Amino acid sequence: MKKLATISVPDRIMQRARATGRGGVFTPSDFLDLASRAAVDQALSRLTRNGKLRRLARGLYDYPKAHPKLGLLSPAPDDVARALARETGSQAQIAGAHAANALGLSTQVPAKSLYLTNGPSRRIVLGKRVVDLRHASPKHLIAPGSPAGTVVQALRHVGPVRAGDVARVAANRLSAKDQKVLASSASQAPAWMRPTLVSIGNAASELADG
Repeated sequence: MKKLATISVPDRIMQRARATGRGGVFTPSDFLDLASRAAVDQALSRLTRNGKLRRLARGLYDYPKAHPKLGLLSPAPDDVARALARETGSQAQIAGAHAANALGLSTQVPAKSLYLTNGPSRRIVLGKRVVDLRHASPKHLIAPGSPAGTVVQALRHVGPVRAGDVARVAANRLSAKDQKVLASSASQAPAWMRPTLVSIGNAASELADG
């Protein structure tokens, strides 16, 4: 086995990409523990030219999955959002119609995958799909990056008319821990959301007591 010092930077980057698996999405910052930024950028450029990695946008790459008939597939929007968030040390939370779809409250797959973030805004176009990270204030980011946070954003999207549907889905899909997170975070939410979030938490407590 070669010593780490004798393995080239491109090879080390590919070792990490393979360990992550096909479909993995990366930014140069994911490899800065391996070499300097200039060396990482040069290695990524070489790997892209050789077809081992794919450049999705400025500073964004993936180790693409391939389909026998469709060719190279687009990466999952969640993986793109997480990679961009990692780069800036921020968090990303599914929001809007994307959150409602993730919880099964809507069967429509939105063309735009919206994420709220406490980092910078950025928009990535992947063929016919758009990954939109939108900077949001802390009051709009309740339990970001968690299943509980997805419930909050889905509720925000569908509105009070479907609050009961959201509560039922949360009861079936969330762990007791996540349900309690919703209840404890209720005070941060708009007034109309609070009863639903508290009721989800209370349901978890009743099950635990029972």
